[in-house]
Amino acid sequence: MALHPICTDLDLELSQLDVPGGPLAVLRAAPAVPARSTVLLVPGLTGSKEDFRLVAEPLVEAGHPVVLLDQRGQHQSPGREELAAYAVDALGQDLLAVVDELREGPVHLVGHSFGGLVSRAAVLQRPEAFRSLTLMGSGPAGLTGPRTAVLGPLRELAAQGIAAVVEVMDHLNAVDEKFLALDASTQCFLRDRMLASSPRALIGMSDAIESEPDRVAELRATGLPVLVVHGESDDAWTPAQQRDMAERLGASYVVVPDAVHSPAVEQPAATARAMLAFFPEPAADAAA
Repeated sequence: MALHPICTDLDLELSQLDVPGGPLAVLRAAPAVPARSTVLLVPGLTGSKEDFRLVAEPLVEAGHPVVLLDQRGQHQSPGREELAAYAVDALGQDLLAVVDELREGPVHLVGHSFGGLVSRAAVLQRPEAFRSLTLMGSGPAGLTGPRTAVLGPLRELAAQGIAAVVEVMDHLNAVDEKFLALDASTQCFLRDRMLASSPRALIGMSDAIESEPDRVAELRATGLPVLVVHGESDDAWTPAQQRDMAERLGASYVVVPDAVHSPAVEQPAATARAMLAFFPEPAADAAA
């Protein structure tokens, strides 16, 4: 769970994109005169489009239209019952459908955590749809390590319904100092977001995040520019795993100080700077 303020001065418009996999909720904003390529931002397993609110503003100020997405089953995007709908390739097809619906040419794709695995799947299916890929706190293959300990219990609770997940979450948050330090509106948002989530999505995505194979060589073969960026204390895929992935990809690599697994939330200014320094643009645009 990302702990963050949900307010920003940027005016983000909530809308819905109708794609073959089902309607997807997005928040969108654009500069008065767009001068750079659109940035599509994809959240992690228990996240949502709001996780990127704080990095959206500097991206727009730099000339990029932004599209913040709820994947199917997340927050305001309805889910589907079949677990196969939450495999990374199926979710990757959603991203390709979003790009087609936007009709704005190749986009910069940014995927956080599980969203990075989904974004990679979309790139492997159709690399020409994208101008670049940013993997944020994501890894070369399925998740391993301490964070996987919560996935089994999460699946068991989700099988009982989303209310069972929220009940346990409430008990944990009641003794979590970081959660208790948040303002009441943010606490309510995080709870409401989970209540709105699909339990089938939690099950399917938690299966997918553990079973994903290593596809680093396939990604490098596409030739697409890649940025690997993570918090210096990431506790999902380790910094060492992500550094090694960047080396194998020949990718740009940035470590965000004073951040853990959600640098877009924890250190949005530094994270936005890393993306803006990386994003490749056509020569004519770059010279403008």
